[in-house]
Amino acid sequence: MAIKTLEQFTAEAQTEIDAIKTANGGDGLFKSTPEGRVEYSDADYSQAVTDSANRKLDEQDNGYKWARELAYPSIGDQLDMQYHDAVNGTTTWKDAIAKVKSDNPKPS
Repeated sequence: MAIKTLEQFTAEAQTEIDAIKTANGGDGLFKSTPEGRVEYSDADYSQAVTDSANRKLDEQDNGYKWARELAYPSIGDQLDMQYHDAVNGTTTWKDAIAKVKSDNPKPS
């Protein structure tokens, strides 16, 4: 997968927000306020695009870290693997870590 720039993510986000804005007969987007339901202002739309683009960029740059964190065995399990590897001459721990890293590669 090719690395995208913030500008590319911004263009994507703009397209997505525009599609939502014009969905359902072009009613736009609304937010809840103490005064009731209020349509997004131009500044709100711009902020929604900026926020979406930044989320996409962060996911691209850091998503693999979060995925790895969820996929790694617990520290206790890893220590147990290392102990058994040392006793039995196996590579269970290295293999488990290598699989997590290969299943969740760094973006390039």
